[in-house]
This record gives sequence, C-alpha cells and structure tokens, in this order.
Amino acid sequence: MPKQFKITTETGRLDKVISQLDSTMSRSQAKKLIEDGNVTVNGGTEKPKYEVKVSDTILIHDVQPKRIDLTPENIPLDIVYEDNDVIVVNKPQGMVVHPSAGHPDHTLVNALLYHSPLSSINGEYRPGIVHRVDKDTSGLLMVAKNNQAHQELSTQLKAQKNLRQYVALVHGVIKEDSGVINAPIGRSPRDRKKQAIVADGRPAITHFTVVERFKHYTLVNCRLETGRTHQIRVHMQYIGHPLVGDPLYGPKKTIKGHGQFLHAQELGFEHPKTHELMIFTAPLPPIFEKTLTTLRSTDLSEP
Repeated sequence: MPKQFKITTETGRLDKVISQLDSTMSRSQAKKLIEDGNVTVNGGTEKPKYEVKVSDTILIHDVQPKRIDLTPENIPLDIVYEDNDVIVVNKPQGMVVHPSAGHPDHTLVNALLYHSPLSSINGEYRPGIVHRVDKDTSGLLMVAKNNQAHQELSTQLKAQKNLRQYVALVHGVIKEDSGVINAPIGRSPRDRKKQAIVADGRPAITHFTVVERFKHYTLVNCRLETGRTHQIRVHMQYIGHPLVGDPLYGPKKTIKGHGQFLHAQELGFEHPKTHELMIFTAPLPPIFEKTLTTLRSTDLSEP
C-alpha cells in the first residue's frame, strides 16, 4: 500500500521532507524515489527541489525491489555474530563493501550472498548493507538478513542511536586529550572524488579522544555522531591531523601500509527483534598492531 501524508507542519524541499516523514529513508533515497516517479504531490509529480506547503498531500508509492543479480562468491568471512536477523562482520582492509562500476565482484556483498540470504530494500547492488565503510577501512559492519531488520536498523542509524567507534592513527601530535569536530561535509567543488568541509554540506559531528601520543603521530578513538562519507578522514584533515596512509586526504610522505590506518573497532545497536542492546568489538588488524609496536620503539620519524 502507498504511504500517504497530509502536510500540517513540515515544509521545505520535497526530498528533505520525505526523509523526515519516513525515518527509514535517507535524503538521497528520497531524491531517487522522486526522480523515478514514485512520489506524487497532490496527484502530480514534482522535482526533488519542489517546496512543500502546508495542506499538500504526498503519496509515496510502493517500490518493488529489483531482482538481485549478483554472483555469490565463496570468500572467507570473519563473522563476529549471526542470528536469523543480523550478521556482524569484521571486514578486512582492502575489501570493497558492495559492487559498483569499478568493482563488479569480489566484494563483501558477494561473499555475504554466498553465506546467507540478505534484505532486498537497499537497491540492486547493496542487499543487506545498512551502513558501509571505505575499501581501505577495516572493522565492524552490521548487515540485515531480512527487510524488517533492515528497516529497524536503518531507523536507529538515522536517529543516531548506534555506537560506532573507530581507532585511527593520525599525523602530528594532538595536544588536547579530547574534542568534538562539528563541521558540515559535502562533495568537494574542486575534486568530485573527494568530500570536503563546505558551508552547505550535511551536518557532521565526530568526537575524538587521544589514546596514545608518539613523537610525530597520535593514536585516537573517534566516535561518530553522524555518518557522512569519509567523515573521519575529512574531519581529521580539517583539524590538521590527517590519517596516516590516507591516499586521498593525507600527505604523500607517510607510513606505508595498505591505505589509511582506520579501524571500526566497536559497534553497538539495539537488536531489531529482541531490542536487546548488543555491543561488539574487533581487534586491530596485524599491520596496524605491527605499526604501533614499531612506533613505540622508533616513532618512524623518517617514514
């Protein structure tokens, strides 16, 4: 059945209003629905930038999930937890989360499909994926095995009820023991491959705490309050402490590894069916631990 909303207070851009009315939907998802003709306003179609007015009637039509035509691949998975509704997986550094134009296979999704059925509401190429991390970021991800679980986990994510804590090694010595970075993030106007701090970007908040200081580097915990693309990488660069090994936002002279030293170490959420609070942790990858051990004896002051 289509979802119908009679506007009484919410006004603004149509895509923004829809994401506010439906807590399971992001603004980008709402925009795509509108562009695909699956949203009507007062019986007619409008563009995403249409300004919603009080008394408008918005109808969100049912969208049939596209057939998932991906090849399940027998790729080993580090599964931290699994039941009938969710999987918590520890993604290795270097693995892409879902297929895209440049990465058609050998992704986490290909491996997950071989292992288990997944939810189908997040598009043809991202079944089960509630949130993602970059290719060169390691660590914990929650994956939905059915649509009900996916909707519940997405709602929690949007309401910022999840715990997502990362460990990062950054350039320079951070003097403060802790801090909050509150700076909006959007696509860089100079380089479409990058995100940047832009005035009209989406709100982004990162909390950081210093774990260990070296002569030229700092190990920090970063807790996400929001989840923008490349958020930690952009925010740490913004305060003058880019991630070690970051090929996009970091300096060329850096400690060699396999991409940035960023690990999603802790993940917490309310179980979509039992509503039990669940918290998981994943140890640092061997290359991360080895680098820290080396730093403690030499600081790698001349990488």
